[in-house]
Amino acid sequence: MGSCIICGTSVDGHICDLHEEDALFEFRGNSADQLNIGRYYRGNVDGFAEFGVFVDIGDSVTGLLHRSELDQRLDSLDWEPGDEVYVQVKNVRDNGNVDLGWSIRQAEREFRGVLVDDPDVGHSTLLEEEEDEAESGNADGDGASAQSPDTSADASDETASEDDAVEAETDADTDEAETDADTAEAEPAEPEAGDVSQMGDDNRVSEAGGSFGSDSDDEQSADETTETDSASGGAAVVEAEDELETVPVGALADHVGEDVRLEGEVVGIRQTSGPTVFELQDETGTVDCAAFVEAGVRAYPDVEEGEFVRLDGEVRERRGELQVETEALTVLDDEERDAVEQRLADALDDEARPDAVEPLAADGTVEALSEDLVEAATEIRKAVLTERPVIVRHTNTADGYLAGSALERATLPLVTDQHRRADAQYHYFDRRPLEGGVYDMDDATKDASQMLDNRERHDEALPLFVFVAAGGTRESLDGFDLLNVYGAPTVVVDDIAVDGAVTDAVDAVVSPSLANVPDTTATTLAANVAAHVNDDVRDDLQHLPAVSFWEGAPEAYVDLASEAGYDAEALAQLREAVALEAHYQSYEDKRELITDLVFGDDETDVGGLAGHVAEQFREKVDEEVSTAVANLEYHTVAEADIAVLDTDAYSHQYEFPPETLLLDELHRSVRDEVDAVVGVDTDTLYVRTDADLDLHELVADIDESVPEGGVTTRSVRDGSVRYLAGERDAVLDATLERLADDL
Repeated sequence: MGSCIICGTSVDGHICDLHEEDALFEFRGNSADQLNIGRYYRGNVDGFAEFGVFVDIGDSVTGLLHRSELDQRLDSLDWEPGDEVYVQVKNVRDNGNVDLGWSIRQAEREFRGVLVDDPDVGHSTLLEEEEDEAESGNADGDGASAQSPDTSADASDETASEDDAVEAETDADTDEAETDADTAEAEPAEPEAGDVSQMGDDNRVSEAGGSFGSDSDDEQSADETTETDSASGGAAVVEAEDELETVPVGALADHVGEDVRLEGEVVGIRQTSGPTVFELQDETGTVDCAAFVEAGVRAYPDVEEGEFVRLDGEVRERRGELQVETEALTVLDDEERDAVEQRLADALDDEARPDAVEPLAADGTVEALSEDLVEAATEIRKAVLTERPVIVRHTNTADGYLAGSALERATLPLVTDQHRRADAQYHYFDRRPLEGGVYDMDDATKDASQMLDNRERHDEALPLFVFVAAGGTRESLDGFDLLNVYGAPTVVVDDIAVDGAVTDAVDAVVSPSLANVPDTTATTLAANVAAHVNDDVRDDLQHLPAVSFWEGAPEAYVDLASEAGYDAEALAQLREAVALEAHYQSYEDKRELITDLVFGDDETDVGGLAGHVAEQFREKVDEEVSTAVANLEYHTVAEADIAVLDTDAYSHQYEFPPETLLLDELHRSVRDEVDAVVGVDTDTLYVRTDADLDLHELVADIDESVPEGGVTTRSVRDGSVRYLAGERDAVLDATLERLADDL
């Protein structure tokens, strides 16, 4: 029996069924029927055909990665025969043919362990054990559980030699010697052959370094002393008389074979069946640092992700990647921690902060928000640099989709440059539309569940959530509070008045209301943020602000769109086409379709995609508006003229156009005749008016008039109010009376 290298579950081998797809396997068999379906294997490109790529799995088996399994065109692959690739075995046919699947992970470090699939053994074994036996007679601690007596003695001798510098305690099982805790120079007990648990429960640092067979073990000074910090679970900290040189991670390639000191943040911890691997990040990069206690036992058990540490160790190169063999690890606190944390934060901010970027057009609102735009762009760029996924949440309207697409257009090239993986654009960036622009507990629970699952299964960093045309009002606070429990960063870019409580709950906000400047659209704000994120896509964004205005687009943006080749007709067609597509499959991003609409080459062509979709929009909307106008009820309350539409009776529920869009169009059609339009259905009413209306105050007054009505604000952006269906008439009467006071 062994234990799963990921979760520690007792299994026959080193991987459990739950985590089998998280590990990479080396195949040692000689027949296709010995492969395990579902596992990911290391392979080598054998050759190409019109229908796919042939990949050698091990020395004797070849499979086909069909072009339909690829996430890109076959001719765009940069593979060459002999290149190492990573594939999944999808099926083994009766005739011996092997069907392979694409792996989104195309680097060994992206898997959570490397195992050997050897049919002769019957269960998974550790690749590290084989390599260590070949390279150093199994002196490394990775394979301690499988050592022969002679090899174990060698490893123990190395450990004992390093203990010349460390205060030792007697192993509880051997009773070979006792050490006076007050005598720092006492000789350590000599371990028996095969005993790699000499340090007992103390997890001593000397063994953590010596277990890897460091060449510098015998050079350790006998004058070193060891201090045991009981608060850290018995982990020892070695204090050397001669301070090691503090080296940035980015310079480790120049120090292979040397002892160095690192300072940074622990951004990941993996427990293998051998050492514990700490992923350490500083202002220049990230490196794996392996610390060994005994096979499969957690080194430094009190060290957690997110802590800032000082780590001493030897720089090694293992399987082509740099790794530091940890000899001492200290959790920093107080001033030392603050200094390192601030240094890393400042370096990341400096790298992520965009250069000064001119607004897309002369716009006083955008200019007044310049600092806020920079802060929002910096958060997005920081997320990309730190391999944190970016999730854009936007309302399922034309403005929302356009705003989200602007950020998508700017961020995707940066993601590709950062990761250089074919699937990175789908793995590290996502758009997720919201209904009504409110981030409620349903949405937040879904996001939190998914991000925690990705963190547990794939060691993925918690994402940055960017809310555009959404999230600006207090109805989203419960959702933000859930994200804040886990520390997921958030940014809000919204054109409506943002509540102060929301400003306090998120990391960055862009809104005209915060600068007391004229209103604009969320797309205008998001497009300017996008230009800060990636100035290379500025030309692609020029037409978006003008598209987002249903009426009264500022001349500066109309001129900018004209320069990009969009006349008034093209702008209207694009706006209407996006609005229609936003309704269908409203919770899907429809990335490729929206990209074709918004950034394609044929949008100015009346017969093109945008023109075709816009024609459907206009037919459906005109028919619904005509029916609605014919069935309006007109009320005069305190000299205010208000039109009321029963949307349950005189609109097609769940079909296009939705109630919100229908009422927008209806209000534009009759605004010269009435002061406001109210739409009423079973338990929701909608208010449309050009008057300055505070929906929260309106709801408070209605609730006071109809306390039994259960009246609440549903969405400020939609201008919608929710109530109990049985109190519909009373709520409508109270709404008309209250509206008249503001009109």
